[in-house]
Order: sequence, then C-alpha cells, then structure tokens
Amino acid sequence: MKSIFRIALRFLLLVVGGFAVFFFWASSPTMNEAEYAKIITHNYTSTVDNDSIYSIVTYNIGYLSGMTNNRAIAKPKELFESNLKKVLTEVKKVNPDIIALQEVDYNAARSYEVNQEEKLAELGYNYVARGVNWDEHYVPFPYWPPSMHFGKIVSGQSILSKYELKDYERIVLERVADNPFYRDALYLDRLVQVVKIMIEGKEVVVINLHLEAFDKTTRARQFEYVLNLFNKYRKTSATILLGDFNSKARDSEAVIQKMFAMDGVGNAAFLSENPENTFDTKKPVERIDYIFYTEDFIEYVGGAVLKEFGKASDHLPVEMKFKLKKALR
Repeated sequence: MKSIFRIALRFLLLVVGGFAVFFFWASSPTMNEAEYAKIITHNYTSTVDNDSIYSIVTYNIGYLSGMTNNRAIAKPKELFESNLKKVLTEVKKVNPDIIALQEVDYNAARSYEVNQEEKLAELGYNYVARGVNWDEHYVPFPYWPPSMHFGKIVSGQSILSKYELKDYERIVLERVADNPFYRDALYLDRLVQVVKIMIEGKEVVVINLHLEAFDKTTRARQFEYVLNLFNKYRKTSATILLGDFNSKARDSEAVIQKMFAMDGVGNAAFLSENPENTFDTKKPVERIDYIFYTEDFIEYVGGAVLKEFGKASDHLPVEMKFKLKKALR
C-alpha cells in the first residue's frame, strides 16, 4: 500500500513540476524588452498629394481574425489572407497619411507568422512607431479545445505615417489588480503610445490607446491617466487622441462621457444624438472607437466610420480629415 502511495505521490509531483515548467516557459518573453518600443524607418515608394488636407485613421484590426476574434472557432490561414487582402485594398482607397492600429500581430502563431504591421507599411508608410504589448511563448486561450490556443504571441499597437516621427514613448497602463496570478502572467499590457509627427514643419502629437476591455474600474483609472496626458499636450500643441477606448458612447456612466464634455475638443465622425457604431462588425451595436482633436490647432474637414472594411476585423475603422490652423507654431 505504501509503495502505491509513493508512486502516486511521485506521479503527482511530476505532473505539478511539469505544469510549473510549462507555465514558466509559456509566460516568458520571446524577445528583448528593449525591442518593445521603437521607431522603424522603411524605404518604400510613398506618394503624398493632399493639398494641405490630411487624413488619420484609427483601426483595431483584431489581428485580422474578423468575427472569430477571441472565440474558440477554427481560424484557417485563408481567413487571414482574405482579411489582409481586404484591408490592404481599402487602405489604398482611403490613402490616409497616418494609421493608428490596435491588436496588430508581429509574426504571431495565431495569425500564421505574418507581420501585419509590415504588410500595411509596404503601402508607403515609411515611418512606424511600434509598441509591443503582448509577448509570450504560448498563450493557452481560448481555453478549449487546445487546438484553438493562440500559441506564441507577439502583438501590440502601431502608428504608421507618411511623415517623420520623433519623441516616441510607449507607456504601460495600470493592470487589473485582482487578476489571478496565472491570468495576469499571460495577459497583455494595455498601452498608450505618444509620438510627434512632423507635418508642414510642425509637431502634431498623436496619442494611440487601447484601454482595458473587461474590468470597468481598471479602465476608468487608465482613462484618467490618459486624460492627464492629453491635457498636458492639448493647450500648446495640435493633439490627436484616438484608439479603442472600450467605452460605450450611449452609456451615461462610461468614462468616455468626460471627453464628450470637454470644451475645445472635437470628436471626429460623431453625432451625439445618434453616434455611428464601430463594434462589432457582424451587426454594429456600440461606438467604442474614437478620434478626438484640439480645435484650437486643428480644423476638422470631415470624417467617417469606414464600413467598407467589412468583417476583416470585429471593429470598423474611423477616419478624420483635417487641416492645421495657421496659428499653429
């Protein structure tokens, strides 16, 4: 009887030890942390013909998984290839000067090892600010079946520009305090990117964010940090704050209401009485993606929720066309 107990105990210790080794490996990074924030310069053919009217787009591309994002549904390679082709075609048509991306994969297993940022940059975006926010050897999500696991993840946010970038910062926002350790170790960082874009010899500050999706309290604290950051720049600089706020326009208690109430801050492609929805693309029911801008320095020319992008992501992109006011230093 004792020998059976010893065998069972050894087996249990082996299983626990094996799980611990797997967990340590899975949650360990695949790259040097110094690579998480960098400006990348390309030399692609690029044309600029805007007659002093510029265009900026925010787009949570959901790693091009369409409506399968975060769901335990088979994601064949053809799905990603089709969605990438669709996005490239539509971006060519819109031809924005600046694109702010969220949930973009850089050679991740779940999207078949394609650098999605680079594929878009090839359209003529020679200046890229990359912010990695998820770097794990193996993410066992969706939890079941294992064949649906994400596997190796290298993902984040990117700002692509036809104009020179400088003074780039990648800022990690507050994490969910009560996440269990195993979830926290494998959970992405929520980021805000801040970069200055040189247009007409002037500095335009672009702030690209992706706030917490699942914990309202954490999202509110992250938002307060970003709001302070926005206020730091907006009184003296042309400033654009954009991204996936995960905050519903029709929720009177949502943190986004503070942005709507700010004097001197515009909201692109947005009507307060009937805000056009951006999520989800199967049947859009919520507005959670926004472009805000400083009215003292930026003249709003027009904007739109770009429905033509279809179901390439579970979000629709938002575009703003603008001019820089002559008073801008």
